Amino acid sequence: MTIEKLKSIINDSDNIIFFGGAGVSTESHIPDFRSTAGLYNTSKNLKYPPEYMLSHTCYKRDTEDFFEFYRTKMIYTEARPNLAHITLAELERRRKLKSIITQNIDGLHQMAGSKNVLELHGSVHRNYCDRCNKFFSLDYVLRSHLVPTCDICSGIVKPDVVLYEESLNMNILNKAIEYIRNADVLIVGGTSLTVYPAASLVEYYRGNKLILINKSETQYDRRALLNFNSSIGEVLGGIL
Repeated sequence: MTIEKLKSIINDSDNIIFFGGAGVSTESHIPDFRSTAGLYNTSKNLKYPPEYMLSHTCYKRDTEDFFEFYRTKMIYTEARPNLAHITLAELERRRKLKSIITQNIDGLHQMAGSKNVLELHGSVHRNYCDRCNKFFSLDYVLRSHLVPTCDICSGIVKPDVVLYEESLNMNILNKAIEYIRNADVLIVGGTSLTVYPAASLVEYYRGNKLILINKSETQYDRRALLNFNSSIGEVLGGIL
């Protein structure tokens, strides 16, 4: 019955926003951070904790260690879009979904066909020389020995991802706020809404059709019109 209610809400709206976290990609076999099988619990034998390995300080001070960790723990070239990604792309194609706001850096939404994707934490598919700003592909970073360097000026090629100690891109954040503020329906999936400032985005939603899809409880459960504590692929896949 709840799926039928979700179908009805989606059928009646052409101003839907989706805000997603790591749980959207776990069904494509990309680990999240804090679950039992997540990055923090499977990387305990490292020289440094994962929080440091993904920090701006590590990138600057222990650059070789940073890139070794980044290549082995943050990049999953075999991952493919799951039913959640595919459904969202279809809703955009039908002009119901206005934008996807994601905390993920894997690019799977675009691989599924979504066009209007706001990546709060950047993307592994964009890499820039930190000296001359030349663009480099993910493949260039993967093929580089130890630290990837620019073929023009020899600067370090930095992934366009937001590291610990770095700020979010304010242009992207402000666009996300504007989309959420004006949304008719806000679907939040695959996130426990505990990581700030991204988690605070829900506060900007003014409507009364908040849909939550997450396997664990969130602080916003009581505000939701519909709440699904189950697989995001199954829930979203069930609406088409």
